[in-house]
Amino acid sequence: MQYRKLGQSDLQIPAITFGAWAIGGWNWGGSDDDAAVRAIQAGIDAGMNAIDTAPVYGFGRSEEVVGRAIAGRRAEVLLLTKVGLRWDDPRGELYFKTEDQNGKPREVWRNSKPDSIVVEVEQSLARLRTNHIDLVQVHWHDPTTPLEETMGALAKLVRQGKVRAIGVSNFTPALLKEAQLALDPLPLASNQPKYSLVAREIEARILPFCRERGIGVIVYSPLEQGLLTGKVPAKRTFPQNDGRHKRATFTPENRARVNALLEQEVQPIARRHKATLAQVVLAWTVAQPGVTSAIAGARTSEQARENAGAGSLALAPEELAVIRLSFERLALSGSR
Repeated sequence: MQYRKLGQSDLQIPAITFGAWAIGGWNWGGSDDDAAVRAIQAGIDAGMNAIDTAPVYGFGRSEEVVGRAIAGRRAEVLLLTKVGLRWDDPRGELYFKTEDQNGKPREVWRNSKPDSIVVEVEQSLARLRTNHIDLVQVHWHDPTTPLEETMGALAKLVRQGKVRAIGVSNFTPALLKEAQLALDPLPLASNQPKYSLVAREIEARILPFCRERGIGVIVYSPLEQGLLTGKVPAKRTFPQNDGRHKRATFTPENRARVNALLEQEVQPIARRHKATLAQVVLAWTVAQPGVTSAIAGARTSEQARENAGAGSLALAPEELAVIRLSFERLALSGSR
């Protein structure tokens, strides 16, 4: 596993970070807690010692499962969680309405008010069974709260020793600049945007800005929720409680196109490296300039070990170029 410095913080994180969204069960058609615990522990054993979660993933469930999995191993791992999405405090801006994994209606609010930040961190500390969090990220910008106030609350938590580093997620260059100024002299450690071979929008402005400003980048959905693994056949159907049933990239037609491209262009590279398609796609992602780490979710030990293996896979420049060019030519219907 490769380990990399996260921006200007003192955190050294693996090239592949364990993603704990799916194990919360919400929006993924359920989850098995025991299997999730084994997956997290297998990931740690394989060198994937950073775990990214959030309170809203399963409405507390993901953090609770992570806390259970790292019991007795806290010193071995880096815990990355988030603040700013509340389902239990209707202030700020209504973000979306949904149902939790038990079918209960929920309203999720963008709420980054200072007092809310403090409550969220305390709740996360309890669920994760720890006395400090290595990286706390603002999940989405709350336009009803001055960013200076949000950053001030997080900086105070750093001074109290409850948080080691501060990051953000889904921030534009303008918001990143504002956050940096508000935190100074503390560094803004990272931004967490979406990025994959079928979603490369951040290459235009976000990645160059972060490189110039010394901000680490931890990307999410590098496998497009499993689409880029080659393991999702076009004929597969998804239940209503699995968000992929309504994603444009997951139409049968798009899945067929992606799978054909993976087989034709990426599979030969995978064979040369004795790797899986998912490992090659993850290795391509973390080889892109400015990307510090890629978050890869796993619900089984086998998936965790497979994802971790990508952290030591080095692709040749010509292989990276072939993969990029192939996907730049790919046209998916109905997706951005």
